[in-house]
Amino acid sequence: QVQLVESGGGLVQAGGSLRISCAVSGRTFSTYAMGWFRQAPGKSREFVGGTTWSGTNTNYADSVKGRFTISRDNAKNTLALQMNSLKPEDTAVYYCAARPGLYIRFVSEREDEYDYWGQGTQVTVSS
Repeated sequence: QVQLVESGGGLVQAGGSLRISCAVSGRTFSTYAMGWFRQAPGKSREFVGGTTWSGTNTNYADSVKGRFTISRDNAKNTLALQMNSLKPEDTAVYYCAARPGLYIRFVSEREDEYDYWGQGTQVTVSS
C-alpha cells in the first residue's frame, strides 16, 4: 500500500513563495509517476503539474507554467512543489497523487489515472 502525506501549506501574501512537499511510503516510489492537483472552493479538482518516474519529464498547467516547479528525490521518497509569484487564484487544497509509471515518458493530467492520493494541504494566498 502506498501512502502519501502532504505538508508545508499555509498562508502567504500575493507575490510570495511557498514550497509544499509530499512524503511517500513504500520502496517503489522511484517507479511511480507523480502529480500535483488542486481544488479551490466550489470548483473541480484540477491538474497543476506532474513528473515521470525518473523526473526527466515534467508538465504543468498553463495557469502555473513559469511560476511552479516540481521536483522529486527518489532517494528520499519525496515530491516537492515550489510555488513562486503566487496569486490569490492559487488558493486551494493541494493534493499529491501517484500512479505506476515505470518507463512511461509522458505525464498524465487525468486524475482518474492516478491510483493513490494524499489528504491534501491548504494553500491560501491573500491579496
